[in-house]
Amino acid sequence: MPMRIRLSMQGNKNSKFFHIVAIPHTKRRDAKPTELLGIYDPRVKPGVEHRTVHWSVDRIRYWLSVGAVPSDRVVKLLEMVSSDFVLATS
Repeated sequence: MPMRIRLSMQGNKNSKFFHIVAIPHTKRRDAKPTELLGIYDPRVKPGVEHRTVHWSVDRIRYWLSVGAVPSDRVVKLLEMVSSDFVLATS
C-alpha cells in the first residue's frame, strides 16, 4: 500500500497545529497514522519571530527512501525549513 507523508490537523478551532505523519494514502486526514514524524505549529508565539517545527529527520529520510510520497504542503515545509533535504520527484 503506497504511503504518504502529510499533515494531520489537530487542536481547537482557534489554535490549530499539525502533525507530520506517515500514513497510507487511502486513509482520511485525521485517521490514526502509521508513524508520527513531527509537529508543525503555524502560530507565532509572543516573543518569538518564527513558526515552530519539530521533526525526526532520520525517520522522514527513511520514509522517503522506502517510497513514501510527501504531500505538496509537506514538500514546501521541508524546503522552507531545511535546505539540506533532497526530495526526489517522480
